[in-house]
Amino acid sequence: MIKPLLAALFISLITTAASAQNFPYGEYSPKEIDMKRYDADTSAHAVVLNEYGTSSMNVVTDDQIKIVYEYHVKIKILDSKGFDKGNVVIPFYTAGNENWEDLDEIKGVTTYIDDYGNPKSADLDVTKIATVRENKYWSYKKFALPNLRAGAIIEYKYRLATPFWDKFQPWHFQDDIPKIKSTYEVHIPAFWSYNVLLRGQLRLTRNTSEVERACFTRHGATCDCSHITYAMDDIPAFVEEDYMTSPKNFLSAIYFNLSEYTNLTSGAKIMVTKDWKDIDYNLKHADYFGSQLRKKDAVKPYIAVAIAGITEDLDKAKAVYTYIQKNIKWNGINSRGSDDGIRKALDNHTGNAADVNLTLVTALNSANIATEAVLLSTRSNGLINKLYPVENEFNYVIARATIGGKAYFLDATDPELSFGMLPLKCINDQGRVMSLDKPSYWIDLVVDQKKKSSSTLNLTLQSDGKLKGTIITYSSGYQAYEKRKAIKKFNTIDEYVENLDERLTKIRILTSSINNLDSLDMPLREVYEVEINAFDNLNHNRLSFNPFIFERLTVNPFKLTDRNYPVDWGMPADSRFTLMVHLPADYVIENSLQPIAIGLPNKGGSFVTDFQGEGNEFKFSNLTQFTKSVYQPEEYPYLKEFYNKMIAAGKTEIVFRKK
Repeated sequence: MIKPLLAALFISLITTAASAQNFPYGEYSPKEIDMKRYDADTSAHAVVLNEYGTSSMNVVTDDQIKIVYEYHVKIKILDSKGFDKGNVVIPFYTAGNENWEDLDEIKGVTTYIDDYGNPKSADLDVTKIATVRENKYWSYKKFALPNLRAGAIIEYKYRLATPFWDKFQPWHFQDDIPKIKSTYEVHIPAFWSYNVLLRGQLRLTRNTSEVERACFTRHGATCDCSHITYAMDDIPAFVEEDYMTSPKNFLSAIYFNLSEYTNLTSGAKIMVTKDWKDIDYNLKHADYFGSQLRKKDAVKPYIAVAIAGITEDLDKAKAVYTYIQKNIKWNGINSRGSDDGIRKALDNHTGNAADVNLTLVTALNSANIATEAVLLSTRSNGLINKLYPVENEFNYVIARATIGGKAYFLDATDPELSFGMLPLKCINDQGRVMSLDKPSYWIDLVVDQKKKSSSTLNLTLQSDGKLKGTIITYSSGYQAYEKRKAIKKFNTIDEYVENLDERLTKIRILTSSINNLDSLDMPLREVYEVEINAFDNLNHNRLSFNPFIFERLTVNPFKLTDRNYPVDWGMPADSRFTLMVHLPADYVIENSLQPIAIGLPNKGGSFVTDFQGEGNEFKFSNLTQFTKSVYQPEEYPYLKEFYNKMIAAGKTEIVFRKK
């Protein structure tokens, strides 16, 4: 289980002076404009010179109480690879007609040295700020700072107002570029209480707090405020690497969870951070969740034909699962709750993730298959904070069916997922099992699936120096899922094979056959008759041949000196490869390969090769196994060296010659 560094910082009313303040807009120093590189990180393509934000609870013009967030940043562009920092995308919530968020007061400027050595500035043209609607919930403001060039300083600021008190703006100190200074000030009236969480490896440089007397007033209700400043200096860049969950799990940042607030009309205190029993009650009675799970009778007519005549529970469950996969198309929106209800999803044949999977839970229960809903946070959404129960940290829901004493996690949003398989995005630490008749509980999101493949090549050397023969590949588990997705991106199998033939530069596909493409419970089988031009040496009296024909590893994905977050690829992997080569009678093997056996500590994985040759025939095989889904930071050096040795092994060659 992944456990990020998490510390609780409780708001304290200490009457100390808070010295933080915003920096002047559009100003720069000679040192900033002359900066050629950032000495603390000479590999940086850009660096944040200063960053400031503030959040406060304000009564706005329509008499609503909103959290008003203001952001201001100044960035030095050191070279052309830092230009992407000048393309800004700001999300804001747009669902509903009244309670949407306001994103305004956007302004930006680029300061640069022109071709004559003179400092110039170019303001952002606000008419070129685009508003893009992503879906029914979210929109974006997009703009590009003008006159980008190496050495320029870009600066922009904006204001975001939200009526949602549980969406107090977090602050991310760390980013993919270093920062010299980052400061966040919050002003929280005593009518609201938040639990404040610091996540990540870094520690605050400054943390001050003071009381602001009578800072908030609405309709005669007045209270003091906590004015708190959080700051960090000289913040290193966070470097992302392959095989990780969301960076937000590890970036140094501050998050705010609303715990309680005071009703300004009645004076009553409203608890928001509750026990799980309270959240259970709310979910079980919510129209978007529990009410949908009670609609078993309404779902029965839809699945009656699918399960007619089936007596075995497992077969019945698979039939229901397939029916939902085929009859409700996922609209691409993650959600923990149904939008319009599962009946409408069935009738319209489309819906969000909860529409699909809550329908699946209800349909399975209506078929007398014991099934529960499981709330989770997807990998990109980050890990759930378990210190305080917070429903809105979940963004997805799946099904968990128990059949013959065995539990199956199910997600019907993807028609290529076989029964009992989860998409990688859902394999993220733990989920919360929700049932209508018992308390909820945590469960590890561990699935009985592997990424597994096996290839056999049987080749014969021809008189023209080319190898001709058959390749047979079996893919199962997650490997089969990925392969099916790749094939079905094309209109036909023939188009897929044609594209594959173009990508395999030294291999010409003569004939092909792909079986079990739509039989998701069966391994995907591919058979290709091929001709391979695998020799660099055109002297047919003496030939050298690299046996790693497919997917030879040439680049180590692990390059960091130290990695302080886990390597997480979601599931174990098993890849097997066997090559058999038949040479003409007048050829013999001159130089064979020595067997290799490499292992990771604690039986974490292995790489094994074997070579057997006699006369004019030889057999080469290799096996690569990763037995764990997650490798902790202390295992990283061993994993990195493991890959280095596999790369070295892939450079070896077999030499054979004429007698």
